[in-house]
Amino acid sequence: MAAYDADSSAGGDLAYDPNFVPDSVKTFVVHLYRQIREKNVYEIHQMYEGSFNRLTDRMFRESPWPTAEAVAPYVDGDHVFCLLYREMWFRHVYARLTPTPKQRVESWDNYCSLFGVVLHGVVNMQLPNQWLWDMVDEFVYQFQSYCQYRAKLKNKTEEELQLLRHFDQAWNVYGVLNYLQALVEKSNIIQILEREKEGLEQFTALDGYDYQGGSNVLKMLGYYSMIGLLRVHCLLGDYRTGLKCMAPIDLSQQGVYTNVIGSNISTIYHYGFANLMLRRYGDAIREFNKMLLYILKYKQYHQKSPQYDQILKKNEQMYALLAVCLSLCPQQKLVDENVSTQLKEKYNDKMTKMQRYDDEASTVYDELFSYGCPKFITPSAPVLDEPLTNYNQEAYRLQLKMFLFEVKQQQLLAGIRSFLKIYSTITVTKLAQFMDVDEATLRTILMTYKHKMHSTDNDGKIISNADIYFYVDDDTVHVVEAKPTKRFGDYFLRQILKFEEMNSELEKVQLD
Repeated sequence: MAAYDADSSAGGDLAYDPNFVPDSVKTFVVHLYRQIREKNVYEIHQMYEGSFNRLTDRMFRESPWPTAEAVAPYVDGDHVFCLLYREMWFRHVYARLTPTPKQRVESWDNYCSLFGVVLHGVVNMQLPNQWLWDMVDEFVYQFQSYCQYRAKLKNKTEEELQLLRHFDQAWNVYGVLNYLQALVEKSNIIQILEREKEGLEQFTALDGYDYQGGSNVLKMLGYYSMIGLLRVHCLLGDYRTGLKCMAPIDLSQQGVYTNVIGSNISTIYHYGFANLMLRRYGDAIREFNKMLLYILKYKQYHQKSPQYDQILKKNEQMYALLAVCLSLCPQQKLVDENVSTQLKEKYNDKMTKMQRYDDEASTVYDELFSYGCPKFITPSAPVLDEPLTNYNQEAYRLQLKMFLFEVKQQQLLAGIRSFLKIYSTITVTKLAQFMDVDEATLRTILMTYKHKMHSTDNDGKIISNADIYFYVDDDTVHVVEAKPTKRFGDYFLRQILKFEEMNSELEKVQLD
C-alpha cells in the first residue's frame, strides 16, 4: 500500500497504510507521551482536545490513525500509553468510519486491558477530566452500539455470524456493569464524596485532581462510572437502579460532573428521563429546565467543540421530553421564562394537542417520546440457530408501549384538573355531570388522579407532583390550589441582564 504524504494528505486521505507514521503523528505521540510522563495536565488537554482533532481533520478524515504497534517505537513501547492510544484510535473509527465486527471485539479487549491496568496495577498519571469522561462515555456508547449491531441478524454474513458465536462474551452486559461497578468501588469515590460533605475532603474544589503527586485516573473513572451506570440502566429500562447508582452525587450542587459539558448534559438527560419514566415529573422538569437554561446561556462558547452537534441534539431531545412532562404534569412555575419561551416556539401546538383525550394526542406523545428517548437495547445474546430476524427495535417498542399505557391512564386526568382549577368546592354529583360520567366512575377518576400525581423517591418516601390538592368530604370536593411563590428578585435580575445586553449591543453601533 502507498504511504501517506504528510503534505498532500492535507486535502484528503490517500491509500491507507496502518504501519506508516507521518512525521506530524510522530511529533504528536512523542510530545503527548512526554507530557503524560511529566503529568502536565494542561498540555495533555490541549493536545487531546486540539492537536488530535486538527490532525484528524487534516490527515485522517476517512481512514484510521496509524496502529498502536506502529507508534510504539516512538514511545519506548510503553504498554499503558499504547492502551490509551488504542482507546483514542477505536473512538476515531467509531466517530468517523464504520467499525468492522473484528474491530468492535478488539475495542472491547482493549477496554478490558485498560481498565484491568487501572483496577489492578499502579497508575501514576494525571489525565484531563475530559479524556477520562470520554473513556467512560465511549465505553457505554460502544456497548450500546454493539448490542444494536448484534440484534440486526437478518442480513448478517456467515463470517459475521461465526464471529458472534466465537466472541459471545464480547460486550457482555454483566462484563460492562461489572467494570463500571468495580471502578466505583475500587476508587472509593462514594466514601470520598461522603467525607467531602463532612468537610474532610476537597474533591470538588480540586476538580478531582491530585496536586500531591498522586493520580486522578482511578478516582475520576470511578466518579464518571456512576454516571455511566445511570446511562446503562436507562438503556436497559431499569430506571430505579440507575437513580440509586447516582445517589452519591448531589445534583442540587455544583459538582465535578458540571465541569465537562458532555458529562453535565448526559447526567441531567438520563437523570431527567429516568424520573419521567418513574412518574417523578417535578424532578424531571426541574432538571431539564436547569440544563436547557445552561445550554441557552453557554452554547455559543462550545461552537468549536467536537461535541457541539451532540450538545444541540441533546438540547432538542430535552425540549421534547420537557413538553411531555409539562403535558402530563402542568408545573409551569418550575420552568424559567426563557426556557418556557423556547418551548412554546418549538412545541406549543403539540402541547395543546396533548391536552386532549383523542388518538391525535397519543400520536403526539408517541412522536415526542420516540424523538427524546435514548436508544434502548436488548442485552441478551441472540439465538443464532433460529430463523434470523432483526430484534433491535424490541426494547424501544416495549418502553414505548409502557409509556403510552401510562399516558392513556392519565388522559382523563387533564379534564378533571381543568374543572378542579375553576372551583374551590363542588359537589360530586355536579362534577360527574360536567365530566359526563356517573358518580362511581368519578370517584375512581379522583382516586386515580391522587395516585398518578404521587410517586416515591429513592428512599421510598411518597412525594407529590400535583399543583392542585383536594379532598372529598361527604359528597363535596374541596380544592386547595398551590399558590406560586412570586420571585420578584428573579424578575429584576432578568431585566437588568437584558438592559446590560442592550447596552453592550448599542455600544457596538457605529454612528456616522
